[in-house]
Amino acid sequence: MAWPEHVLWWQLYPLGFVGAPIRPEQPVAEVTHRLPRIEGWLDHLLGLGLNGLLLGPVFASETHGYDTVDHLRVDPRLGDDADFDRLLAACQERGIRVLLDGVFNHVGRGHPAFQDVVARGPASASAELFAIDWPEGWTRGDPVPVADFEGHGSLVALDHGSPAVERLVAEAMRHWLDRGIDGWRLDAAYAVPPSFWARVLPEVRARHPEAWFLGEVIHGDYAGFVRDSGVDTVTQYELWQGIWHGIADRNLWESAHAIRRHDALLRSFVPQTFVGNHDVTRIASAVGVERMPHALAVLLTVAGTPSVYAGDEWAWSGVKEERLGGDDAVRPEFPAAPPTADAVASDARDILRHTERLIALRRRNPWLHRAHTDVVEVTNATMVLRTATAEAAIVTALNVGDAAVRVPAGGLAEVVAGAARVDGGMLELPPRGWAVLGG
Repeated sequence: MAWPEHVLWWQLYPLGFVGAPIRPEQPVAEVTHRLPRIEGWLDHLLGLGLNGLLLGPVFASETHGYDTVDHLRVDPRLGDDADFDRLLAACQERGIRVLLDGVFNHVGRGHPAFQDVVARGPASASAELFAIDWPEGWTRGDPVPVADFEGHGSLVALDHGSPAVERLVAEAMRHWLDRGIDGWRLDAAYAVPPSFWARVLPEVRARHPEAWFLGEVIHGDYAGFVRDSGVDTVTQYELWQGIWHGIADRNLWESAHAIRRHDALLRSFVPQTFVGNHDVTRIASAVGVERMPHALAVLLTVAGTPSVYAGDEWAWSGVKEERLGGDDAVRPEFPAAPPTADAVASDARDILRHTERLIALRRRNPWLHRAHTDVVEVTNATMVLRTATAEAAIVTALNVGDAAVRVPAGGLAEVVAGAARVDGGMLELPPRGWAVLGG
């Protein structure tokens, strides 16, 4: 399967993007056709140089999308099947791949199957779907002792040892792949036994051999998870943390360490890389706008399957907080249409220009997808990376400090992004400067 090697993703959180109510007081039944707003942004996605749309949850749910109540129905706050089909067709006409967010570890407490269990207890035909430890003497009206997701009582855990859950998940995956999507992001994949994915994914691939599966894994043995589960790749949170911590703390040793560990994963799979997503503080808030290009330069010049979180191309800010609604700041509503360059602040225009240039660089060098990176030099404030094959090389140099520096140019002489001067095999970087060198 070659197509994932050539896709660079634009990730967005649909409910926030279109301005849907996230925590309605009552369940929403009336359909509001908001999905067409995303169509108006597809040409912007292409203009950035991207060609994949990684959508957050679009299925019927109670609040934020991760408390699903129907895996086969579009959330009425977003629209209906016809709206989704039009969006998918618009993507396909433009050559844009589409990934959906599958929440298969848990469902919302209001899911009809779970409500049937609440009403009927162990006698419910749906009881086999859920991770329930029935106590002796349970009677109707007693609380259902179901496991939840990480202490969130509104998210009831599915029983991944149950064949009924395997059937539910396989059916949902096939349903939307039949409709024309290209693959799945598996939410909270780390909370599901790898053996479950290893049973389900071959069933799905039997009908959709080109489907791509991205597992959300926060930490642990990434390579082991890929091997045991059968997913194609996982989210590279370790690299994300190493990049932003290294830049924000002026400790690029941490970044170098994460890059070396990332490089070792390439022996078995290609991780999905990012510096921003719907679950974390925006990169502009994490490192500051002035040093945001440093993070983007690493993201787009080391191996991986990169994604850009919608809004980061304009250096949007937003801090994630551990409270109810603490994700809202990083999942805002977008305008009806992309702003023009003269309608945004100069800092935002600069970040947009850097983003476009680095994505174009990545497009011109598709070998970067799986190329190995050497750390040529690292100090607290500087780092030089050389990503290369036998035929080609790119050097990425960062200076997060407040003084000009001279660092090795890694054997290259042409500055293709950023700002620097090459002199006698050394690269002169200004304060808080960065550069990418090509042949």
